Amino acid sequence: GTIVTMSSSNWLMAWIGLELNMLAILPIISKPKTTRASEATTKYFLTQAIASAMMLLSSTINVWQTGNWNILELKNKFSTTIMALSLMMKMGAAPIHFWLPEVLQGTTLQTALLITTWQKIAPIT
Repeated sequence: GTIVTMSSSNWLMAWIGLELNMLAILPIISKPKTTRASEATTKYFLTQAIASAMMLLSSTINVWQTGNWNILELKNKFSTTIMALSLMMKMGAAPIHFWLPEVLQGTTLQTALLITTWQKIAPIT
């Protein structure tokens, strides 16, 4: 998913890459069969799904305005704001980082390391 997002030149493929990235980490988060891991998986899924919906909304509005899915054609201020908020939510950046500490507390150290490093590469690029 990260490679797809990094190599994409349009918003639709970037969105698909981010979705693959999210779906790949869910089984890793839920591997320990504890209630905290289940809760962390659910919180991670819900916040990432909301951010993905916001990203898809932003790119759809941008397509209506510009007529193409090109990443470099993000001209509408409303669309740019929604896209920035969705990417900040996916990264867990302040001020939209409310979900990150709770998810990290419900995972193992290795999974938390994976969430805080590899999972952040795709939204940054």
